[in-house]
Amino acid sequence: PVTAGSIVVPYGHVIGNEKWRGSEITQRLQGKIRLIFEDGLGLVDFHLSNRTCILYISEADLVAGDEFKRRLVRFRNASSLGGIVIVEKTQISDQYFLAVQKLVVLELGMVLLPVANQGEASQLITQLVSFVREQSKDHNRNPFIRKQCSQLAEPSVFRTVQQIPGVGKTKALLLLQQFGSIHRLCNASVKELELVVGQTVAQQIYTF
Repeated sequence: PVTAGSIVVPYGHVIGNEKWRGSEITQRLQGKIRLIFEDGLGLVDFHLSNRTCILYISEADLVAGDEFKRRLVRFRNASSLGGIVIVEKTQISDQYFLAVQKLVVLELGMVLLPVANQGEASQLITQLVSFVREQSKDHNRNPFIRKQCSQLAEPSVFRTVQQIPGVGKTKALLLLQQFGSIHRLCNASVKELELVVGQTVAQQIYTF
């Protein structure tokens, strides 16, 4: 089970799932961030803070079948934590990537970050730890300003919305200003979408 608030992450630390002890990721993280290993993290691989965690999908997970999809859906349903999904995108797993992207970003409304290998993943985790720390500082200052800026300035979210047929940069910006997240955009009715982009494009977005 994953319950928000059940894991308390000490400031400046990352809590890793015991199964990653001795892996390439954790070896490369040693010396850059302070890692604590714990059993019983359930579906989560790494906790970056009390509110943000990482679910890691390896090349082997992708090739093995649909178990990782069930894990992501279970996480989304059981948790109010901010989940970041890191996926190994290699020559072997590339063919599965689009389906994973659709599930994670459009259906579950989570952040998806592709990496080539565990070495790249460790660099990404180091960057995310700094980002999460900065965000928590800003969060204490004025949470409202931060929330609005971060959502609209999130390049990956902005790019993803532009992939929808009939939506360019301007409409993507309008949609994000109106709905705030891809998750809310996916659950919008045709009527709600029409108010922002007109009838034709609203129907295209809804169908997509």
